[in-house]
Amino acid sequence: MIKNDKGRPVVIDCDPGIDDALAIFMALASDQLRVVGISTAAGNVPVEHTAANALQLVELAGCTIEVCKGATDPFCTKRKTAESVHGKNGIGDVRLPESIGKISDRAPHEMIFAKAEDCSGELEIIATGPLTNIAETLLIYPSIRNKIKRIWIMGGAAGSGNRTPAAEFNIFADAHSASAVFASGIPITMCGLDVTNKALIYEDDINTLSGFGNIVSQKSALMLRWYLGFYKSFGFNGVAMHDPFTVAVAIDPTLVKTKHLFVDVETEGEFTLGKTVVDMLGVSGKEPNVDVALELDNDRFVKLFKNLMISYG
Repeated sequence: MIKNDKGRPVVIDCDPGIDDALAIFMALASDQLRVVGISTAAGNVPVEHTAANALQLVELAGCTIEVCKGATDPFCTKRKTAESVHGKNGIGDVRLPESIGKISDRAPHEMIFAKAEDCSGELEIIATGPLTNIAETLLIYPSIRNKIKRIWIMGGAAGSGNRTPAAEFNIFADAHSASAVFASGIPITMCGLDVTNKALIYEDDINTLSGFGNIVSQKSALMLRWYLGFYKSFGFNGVAMHDPFTVAVAIDPTLVKTKHLFVDVETEGEFTLGKTVVDMLGVSGKEPNVDVALELDNDRFVKLFKNLMISYG
C-alpha cells in the first residue's frame, strides 16, 4: 500500500496526459516526495478530463490527496490540446475505475498558497503541464515567491521544439504564463526536450511493467502501448518519458547534469512563440535564473521508474 506520508512536500501541477499519469504514480510511490496536492489545467486535453483523470489516478494508487481543477484556457491565447498524442480522454483511452471522492472546491491558487504557508518555505512544485495555474498563483499572491523552495518544470528546450520547430508543447500552450514563472525569481530546474527526448523506455520495458501484477503497473502499460504507437509513427523505437523523468529528477537530481543559465520565453514571435530562449554562452549579460538539464543517465532513470512501479504490488 502506498502511504505518501514521507519525504519533501510537493504539489504536482499537471494536465494528465499519459506521461503525467506515470509521473503522478512515481511521485506517490517515492519515499523522497510527499505529494500534498495536485492541481490541473487544460493542456493535453481539456481541464474537465485532466481533473477527472488526476482524481482517478490518485485513487487507483490508493491515496487520498486534494485535487483541484484549474485553468480552462491560457491567459492570452487560444487553448491548444493534444488528443492525437494522448487519446480522447488523455490517458490513451484507457478506462480507470470511477472515482469515489470529489474534485476540491478550492482553486489551484488557493490550494498552492495554503500549502506553501503550511510548509514554511519547504514546498516544491513539480510542473508537468502548461504553467497557467502557477502564473495565476504568482499574480494573486506575489509573496509566494519567497515560500516556494523550487519548481521542477517539464517544458521548453535549449534546442528545437516538438509542437512547433521552435517550441515545446507545455510552454507553447501558455507562453505568457511560462514567461511570468521563469521571471519569478523562484529557483527552477528545467527538464526540457534536450533530456526528456532521451529518457526512453522500450517495448521490452513495457512488457516487464505489464508483468508486475499490480493494477497501477498494468494500467500504465496499457497507456504506454498507446503512447508507443504514437512515437513509432514519428520514427522513435521507444517512448520519451517527459513528465516521469522530471519527477525522477526531483527524486534524484543526480540523474542529470545541469547548467545555471538565463532563460526567457518568447511571447510574440510569429515563428518562435513559446520558445525557451536559453542563453548558453552568456551573451545577454543577464543573470542566470534556471538550472537547465542538458545530460542524463537513462539507465538509472529506467531502473528508478521500474522500482517505483513494482512497489504498488
